[in-house]
Amino acid sequence: MSFGPPAMGYDRAITIFSPDGRIYQVEYAFEAVRRGWTTIGIKSKAGAAVVVEKRKISPLIDSSTIQKIFKVDDHIGVTFAGIASDGRVLIDYARVIALQHKFLYDEPIPIEYLAKQICDIKQAYTQHAGVRPFGVAIIFAGIDYKGPQLFMTEPSGRYMSYYAVALGERSQIVTEYLEKKYKYELSLKETIKLGIDALQKAIEEKLLPENLEIGYISVEDKVFRIASIEEISSFF
Repeated sequence: MSFGPPAMGYDRAITIFSPDGRIYQVEYAFEAVRRGWTTIGIKSKAGAAVVVEKRKISPLIDSSTIQKIFKVDDHIGVTFAGIASDGRVLIDYARVIALQHKFLYDEPIPIEYLAKQICDIKQAYTQHAGVRPFGVAIIFAGIDYKGPQLFMTEPSGRYMSYYAVALGERSQIVTEYLEKKYKYELSLKETIKLGIDALQKAIEEKLLPENLEIGYISVEDKVFRIASIEEISSFF
């Protein structure tokens, strides 16, 4: 009886390593992130911002209900690339963690600690039978006692701090642009404008305010805000 080539079948369960040490289901989750809408996070000495591409999937969809940037706590905002339903569940979980921390310790949750808690859940879903990895990468942007913070959590459960990071299908073009133009000394307005310019560099058509979502937080008030369409228009 033939069972096919030796490499076949290693992607059928999350608990099986391939002979070369790979877990294919986790790699498939990374592919879901790479196919997502282009998503950018940037921090500078003045604050942090997230800039997200927003597409109208169908002419029958009310685009005002499409949301990619969310507020977790007063000092933290998040966005994601990948499977939207996975992102929604993890963001709701992050809100619960932030609320519990504030209730127990009477202080805002550190952003790295929150990112770690979400990554603990993500990692657990890479090693148990009967589940699949979360096909989403989440960017946390905010300000805590350490200053402006920007963390990206991967489907594997790893997280890292960034000055600037891009996710989604055009992330390579955006990353190359940010590597050339980024400076930590940028003002908050310049930081947001850099994100818009990087996204415009990556897409073919002209970028319009209605095709964007922007969230930002400044070191002055330390409150995360989601920009209105009028605010977004002021950056063009």
